[in-house]
Formats: sequence, C-alpha cells, structure tokens
Amino acid sequence: MNPAFVPAADVFAAWKGDLLSGKPPTLYPVAEPGNPLTRIEIGPGIVTMFGGSPGAGKTALVMQLVVDALRLTPALKVLVANVEMPPAALMDRQMSRLSGIDLHAIRHRTLKPEHGERVTVGMNTLAEFVPRLAFARPPYSLDNIARSADAFGADVLVLDYIQRIAPPGDHAHRKAAIDAAMEYVRGFADAGVAVLVVAAVGRQRDENGRSGYSGLNLASFRESSELEYGTDDAFLLVRDNVDDSGSVTLKHAKSRYGEPVDIPLRFDGRVQRFDPAERDDGKLAGAVRDVWGRRPADPEGGEW
Repeated sequence: MNPAFVPAADVFAAWKGDLLSGKPPTLYPVAEPGNPLTRIEIGPGIVTMFGGSPGAGKTALVMQLVVDALRLTPALKVLVANVEMPPAALMDRQMSRLSGIDLHAIRHRTLKPEHGERVTVGMNTLAEFVPRLAFARPPYSLDNIARSADAFGADVLVLDYIQRIAPPGDHAHRKAAIDAAMEYVRGFADAGVAVLVVAAVGRQRDENGRSGYSGLNLASFRESSELEYGTDDAFLLVRDNVDDSGSVTLKHAKSRYGEPVDIPLRFDGRVQRFDPAERDDGKLAGAVRDVWGRRPADPEGGEW
C-alpha cells in the first residue's frame, strides 16, 4: 500500500488564499440578529446534534430553527424525517408559534372569529416557505431518506430521532447500528448537506444513586461514542428549575470549530416557542418574570 498523506506545503497556498479572501463559510441563519440562537451554526458539511430529556422540547426547538432558516434564506430547502409526529402535527405547532394562538385551540380546531387576524398572519407566513419544506414518508431508513432528500433537492436534513432511523445492512446490536448510521450522516454532510440530528439521552445517576435527567453531558447520548465523534456541534436542552418549567439552558456540550457557549432560553409551551431568557437578577425584573410565569392559562385559547 502506498503512503497516503498530503504535504502541508501543497495545502498552504489554497488555505492562504481562502483565509485572506474574507469570505466566511456558508451558514444558514436560524434567528433574527441579536437573538442568541444565532450562535448555532447550521450549514453545508456541518452535523449538529440536539438532545434532552423526554418532553424537553427537542423537536420544537429544531423545527423552530429550520422554519426560521427557511424564512431567512429564501432559496433554502429542508427535508424533515420525524419518526414520532405526523406532518400535520408539526404544522400545527408552527402555526401556533407563528400566529401566537394557543396550540390547544389549533390542535382541537376551536378557532374563533377573534383569532382571524392571527390566523391570517400565520397562514401568510407559512405560505412563504411551505413549497421549500418536505416531510419524509416511512420507511424511516437512511437509504429511503437519502433518496427523498435527493429528489427534493434538500439543503438541510433533519433526522428526528437518530436511534429510530435504520442504517443499511444488518447489525449485531443497537450500538453497531448507531455507529453505522452516524457514518452515513457524516457522508451526507460531506456531500454538502447540513444535517440536524435529534438524539435520545439516557438517565443519569446522581450522588444519591437516584436515576434522572439532571447533570446531562456529552456522554448522556444513548449509544454515545459514535454520536460524540460524528457530530460537529452537540447541544443539550436542560431545565434550569423544576419549579419553572419554561426556563431552560441550551447547553453547548461540544463545538468542533470554536468555543462552546451555553444559551439561556425560555420555552413557552402554549405556543411552542423558545425565546431568549432574561438574566437580569434585579428584584423588579425578577418579579415581572415570576408573575409572567404564573399567568393563568387562557381557557378560550385567545389573545393576551
């Protein structure tokens, strides 16, 4: 076998030209300027993984990111492979987020005349990007998803979630299957696609031996070794306070190309939206947050 290497001198000229060109890497913005979610890098060749406990909001966050990416990059196309939720349910959530109408009213189809203006806003916003959004059909296998992405011309691929998506071939056990799946995911990225991976995490034991989801870290992803290696950025949704379910931290567990920076957020389950969290520790600001966090549910699903 001949030695396989590239001398640095052969790489230097092209690298120098690229460095001094002033042209940054291609990244798809996922939030408006000033929103800390803009720190999340999604672009060709990048694999970004999201995890968290059941019900933490992983799917809600990833769908918010890709829908806002569609809004902010007019030519972008996204294919979503979600093994747990049908397309209509995912569209319900986005309608709620974009219109500000309570998800309960949308899910149960109890919209009223007073929702009319909000419905129009939500529908008009959805209409701008739905031609560039597609949902993979079963079977949820990587070969079927790859063919679907090629046929649609997807720039961004969402795999939600990776432990339930089968790679080609036979594998002796689940870990071997996940290892193989991540090899294919890296292949998708190397072909120029941005890949967002949603992954399940395992329970952790605290100092008292109790099992739960506190103290999540990079090793918390199930069948984690290949997941850790194969991803460029890894984030974990961690609830900050059991008494305030809306306060969460998007923990930046791995960053291949820069410094990991955690992002404080607040999740409004009523409309399935993640917003930047206020971290002002002043008494008045804290009082406002406390009152807002205790606001009663709107029984009619209307506006506040």
